[in-house]
Amino acid sequence: MTQDLIQQLFREALLLIIRIAGPLLLVSMIVGLMVAVFQAATQIHEQTLTFVPKAFVIAILLFLLAPAIITSLLDFFNQIFDMMKQVGVQTVL
Repeated sequence: MTQDLIQQLFREALLLIIRIAGPLLLVSMIVGLMVAVFQAATQIHEQTLTFVPKAFVIAILLFLLAPAIITSLLDFFNQIFDMMKQVGVQTVL
């Protein structure tokens, strides 16, 4: 296993993390901003008012994106296991 191959794996892993977590974090930030504007306008500063809408939206988003997330993770793990097989074959030869 070369250093270039390991760097490529880390790069792909980081991009996969960004692809999976990015939409969730972005939506969470947008919902948090909307709740903060609502709290500022109404002067209601309840801690749970921020948490509950974010949790609800993230749960819905995870439910909707679960097939894409699972497919991405399975593709990545299959790629890693294929590389492991190749390394195993090379060491035997």
